[in-house]
Amino acid sequence: MTATLAGKSIAILAANGFDENQMTEIQRALTTVKAKFKTVAPEQGVVNGWQKGHWGHYFPVDAQIGEALGSDFDFLVIPGGERAIAKLKTNLHTRRIVNHFLEAGKPIAAIGAGVALLALSAQSSGLTVAAPAEIHEELQTAGIILSEDTQEVCGKVLTSNGEDNAPWVAQAMELFSEAEPELQAA
Repeated sequence: MTATLAGKSIAILAANGFDENQMTEIQRALTTVKAKFKTVAPEQGVVNGWQKGHWGHYFPVDAQIGEALGSDFDFLVIPGGERAIAKLKTNLHTRRIVNHFLEAGKPIAAIGAGVALLALSAQSSGLTVAAPAEIHEELQTAGIILSEDTQEVCGKVLTSNGEDNAPWVAQAMELFSEAEPELQAA
């Protein structure tokens, strides 16, 4: 896993109010393996995290969601954060990006409230996911199957209910590493 992601491009889909701990842990892991990641957000300039019930740090926005194309990225990461996900759900470009990754069979790693964005795509029907209880009904309405596990991998989609970041980050890195040879062959 160490160098296999060097040069790969990851989109981290975020908006103001994203879960800062989830974001920083995955960024640290991606930096370690020399993967290129870009924060894709509706905000211009910076996006503000949410940490322990308060606004957290600002993170630079590398690409505006309206200008970002799923085809520019190898993998998609969706951190949680109820405020951020509520904002992203109302953005039509979010649907376009999530659709692209599901249709293309590219790896997606979503955690906590971020799992709800999968319900925006008709391509998600039949997926089995792990998710927090507060979004179960929304996911079931979209035809998504709920897992009782804290984490679930269904094809190229990794989901977590958000209870523990570390196993999700480790599994995301494994999922992305396993997908790498397929991307070279394409």
